[in-house]
Amino acid sequence: MKRTILKDIVIEQIAPEGKAIARVDGKVIFVSKALPNDVVDVRLTRQKKDFALAEIIEVKQASNDRINAFCEYFGTCGGCTWQHASYTNQLKYKTQIVADAFKRVGKLNIETVLPIVGADKTEFYRNKTEYTFSNRAWLTDEQIKSGLEFNRNALGFHIPKRFEHILHINKCYLQDDFANTIRNAIYQFAIDNNMSFYNVKFHEGNLRNVMIRNTSIGEWMLLLSFGENDDKNFELLDYIKTNFKNITSLNYAINTKKNDAVYDLNVINYSGKEYIIEQLGNVQYKIGVKSFFQTNTAQAKKLYDTIIEFGNFSTNEIVYDLYTGTGSIALYIAHLCKQVIGIEQIPEAIDDANFNATLNKIDNCSFTSGTVEALLDQNFIAQHGKPNKIIVDPPRAGLHPNVIQVFLQELPPTIVYVSCNPVTQARDVALLAEKYNIIKSQAFDLFPHTYHVENMVLLELKED
Repeated sequence: MKRTILKDIVIEQIAPEGKAIARVDGKVIFVSKALPNDVVDVRLTRQKKDFALAEIIEVKQASNDRINAFCEYFGTCGGCTWQHASYTNQLKYKTQIVADAFKRVGKLNIETVLPIVGADKTEFYRNKTEYTFSNRAWLTDEQIKSGLEFNRNALGFHIPKRFEHILHINKCYLQDDFANTIRNAIYQFAIDNNMSFYNVKFHEGNLRNVMIRNTSIGEWMLLLSFGENDDKNFELLDYIKTNFKNITSLNYAINTKKNDAVYDLNVINYSGKEYIIEQLGNVQYKIGVKSFFQTNTAQAKKLYDTIIEFGNFSTNEIVYDLYTGTGSIALYIAHLCKQVIGIEQIPEAIDDANFNATLNKIDNCSFTSGTVEALLDQNFIAQHGKPNKIIVDPPRAGLHPNVIQVFLQELPPTIVYVSCNPVTQARDVALLAEKYNIIKSQAFDLFPHTYHVENMVLLELKED
């Protein structure tokens, strides 16, 4: 029964992680790539006692929410998984995902839910993309059926669940179109000069990855990862340096590992600066090759402005910014506070935060490297001062139980909780609701055409 086919099932509602829900004989079926009110035939791919996973075989009757995707790679590359839904409906779905998480997981009803903050730009909105070279290009069904010969060297994205295969990309709608120009020129140079493309299965070949970053003030960064030391590497770097003057930071690394991660590589600056500068409001940020920064700059500013609105900071207050990263939020709000204390696990991010504080002549921020759950205790608070307000923006796993316990013991008057995962956020807020009132909530769309959503909740300490 593992590959059971169900016919003419009606999709009822959207679900997290890019799926939608149907119910058959009382059993919940999670269907990939479906939209509410679709009527579809599906094949079950996994079955459990209470639910099943399924994939669409045929859309019998399309939902009115459906539109034609604008990218030729939609459905193959694995990105932009909601391109087949109108943007208005995408925002509606994300609002529902947050509400369902708080109702189902948190068992909470938030009285004041502000409208989701949509993106002004839904194409070319990212400031960072990463591409992979491969000599095992993924061929579509149409290419295979054509019987034609195709170049198997590719520069593009990993095929979902087929990591060893790369879909070659000519035009991507995620980042400024100049990124397409750079990437296509690199690919053509590599083909023309017989450079070897990496084979992830056998771990051989030279060209491995290219990362492209840009900022809203016009700076561009490029990182090329090579599998070998080869004179052709420098020919390619010289070609880029000569032909793309807009690239203000050109870097490379030699990666002989079996994974593509750059965080443990020795990055060499080939030309220009070792970093680029971004600006949000009056604050400038250094972004290095290994730096984390919100990938949607315009939406990040809206998010940070709302943190200021929710936080209502004053110049006599101590504010903790937990999971501070490169200090982007801490520095953005510093002028409104007496002192901002940041904690971040990654030492390199703390280095960037301190650099950014110096760059902006901000002297009321301090940053400490370590995990929040290990550092945040009574001794830390005694050393740095009891916080009047706390901002938390944790990873998808949410807050560590130790952190929640400290909140419930120390009782900071205000918590602004930002999350990229409404499910874990709802779980944490439910625990904090013992001592805190949920004042309001607002979602943000930082990643149009995907199911990802950020959500912000304002918590205030209950009166005795």
